[in-house]
Amino acid sequence: MAATTPTLGYAWRTLSVVSLASVLTGLGGSAINVALPEIARNTGADATAASWILLGYQLTTTVLMVVFGRLADLFGRRRMYLLGLATYTGAALLAGLAPNAWLVVAMRVVQAAGAAMLLTNSAALVSDAFPRERLGEGMGVYVASFSIAGLIGPTLGGVLAESLGWRWVFWFNVPIGLLCLLWGSITLRRTAPARRDGGLDGPGSLLVLLTLGGLLLALSEFTRLGWQHPLVLGGAVAFVVGLPLFVLRERRAAHPVVDMSLFREPSFAFGTLASFLNAVARMGMVFLVALYFQAVRGDDPVQAGLKVLPLAVAALCASVVSGFLQRRFSARTLAVAGAATTTCGLAVMMAVMSTTMPYPAVATGLVLIGLGSGIFLPSNNTAILDGLPSNRLGIVNAMRLMLQNTGNVVGTGMVLSILVAPLPAALHQQVFAGTLGLLSGEAVGQLVTGYRWALGTMAAVSVLTVLTCLARRKAT
Repeated sequence: MAATTPTLGYAWRTLSVVSLASVLTGLGGSAINVALPEIARNTGADATAASWILLGYQLTTTVLMVVFGRLADLFGRRRMYLLGLATYTGAALLAGLAPNAWLVVAMRVVQAAGAAMLLTNSAALVSDAFPRERLGEGMGVYVASFSIAGLIGPTLGGVLAESLGWRWVFWFNVPIGLLCLLWGSITLRRTAPARRDGGLDGPGSLLVLLTLGGLLLALSEFTRLGWQHPLVLGGAVAFVVGLPLFVLRERRAAHPVVDMSLFREPSFAFGTLASFLNAVARMGMVFLVALYFQAVRGDDPVQAGLKVLPLAVAALCASVVSGFLQRRFSARTLAVAGAATTTCGLAVMMAVMSTTMPYPAVATGLVLIGLGSGIFLPSNNTAILDGLPSNRLGIVNAMRLMLQNTGNVVGTGMVLSILVAPLPAALHQQVFAGTLGLLSGEAVGQLVTGYRWALGTMAAVSVLTVLTCLARRKAT
C-alpha cells in the first residue's frame, strides 16, 4: 500500500497512540520502583533476584532494541508496534500470576521484549508523522508522557502494593494495554515497509547480550560475592573480551547491530554519547529516593511514592515547555541547559544526604533533576533525529535508544552495587525489602554512606554529559 502524506491531524493522533503506550510502559516501571520492597518480601526474593527484577527488564530491552528497529524497517512499524503492545500486556498478566521471584523476573524479560518493540518505534513514528518545523512540539509531548507516568506511577505502585497486593502492580497494566491496542489498531495507518534490503546480525546481537550481560553480572554481584568469585570474574571477562569482538564484528557485518559509520557524524556521535551519560547519571533516581524513605525512614510504599512526585511534576512541565522553547533556542543549547540543571540537582541531593535530611531539601534536588531531564531528553532527541530521511529513522532511533538504554542498564547496575557496598553482604536483602530501618542504627548509617557514594558518582557522570553537549555545539 502506498504511503499517504500525513496531515497534522494524523500526526497528533499518532502522538496520542505513542503517548498512551509510553504512559503504559512508564507506569509499569515507576510503579515497580516503589513497590519492589513489597514484591521482594512477598515472593521471597533475595538481593540478587530483587535487583534482577529491574536489571533483567533493562538488559533485555537494550539487547532487542536494534533487532526490532531493523524488523520494523523490514516489515512495518505499525505491525511491530501493535505486536509490542500485545506482548507487553500479556506478560503483565502472567507476571501477576507468578508464584516466585524468578518467575517474576522471567515475565519481566518477556515484558521487556514487548517494550523494545514499542520504544524502538515510538520516536520514529512521531518523527515520521510531524512536519520538521513542528517536530520539537511532538517530541516534547512524547517525552512528557513518560513524565506523566512518573507522576502517577510511584503513588499508584505504592497504593496498589499496600491495599490490593503486589500482583496488582502488574495487573493494572492489562486494561490500559488493551485500550491502547484498540486505539492503535484504529489510528495507525498501514504503510509499505520503508526498505527490504536489510537483514539481522544474529552474532552481533548475541555479542551484545554477552558483553552487557557480563558487565551487569559483575556490577550487580561484586559487592556481595567479591571480585575474586568465579561468577563475578566470568562476567568481567565476558565484557572485556566481548566488547572488542563486538566492534570487530560490526565493522565487517553486512547489516550490523550498530552502524559504526553513523559515528562519523559529530551530531550523532556526541548526541548518543550525551544520551548514554545522561541515562547513567539519572537512572534509578525514583527507585533510590523511594527506597531511602522505606529502608532508612521506615515509610510505607504510599508515603514513599508521594515523596518522589516533585521529580515527575517538574519533568512533565519541562517536557511540555521544551517544544516551545525550541522555537527560540536551538535544541543543542537546550540540551546543555538541561544536563547542567540535572547536575545541580544531583549535587544538592549528595550535599544534604543524611539519616535525617529535611524533605524540602530533597524536594529541591528532585525538582532540579526533573527540570533538567524534561528539557534534555526531547531537545537531545530532536538534535539527533531532525533532518534524517524517513527510511533511516527506524534504525537510527533504535541505535539512539539502545545506547540510552545501555546507560540505563549500566547506571542501574552501578548504583545498586555502590549503594550496598558499605554494608555487610548479609544485610543486602534487608535493603531491597525495605526493612533495614528496623535493624541497628549503624547499618542505616552505612546505607546512607552508600547513598552519598552513589549520588556523587551520578553527579560526576552528569558533569561529563554537560561537557559532551558543549563539545557537540563546537563540532557542529
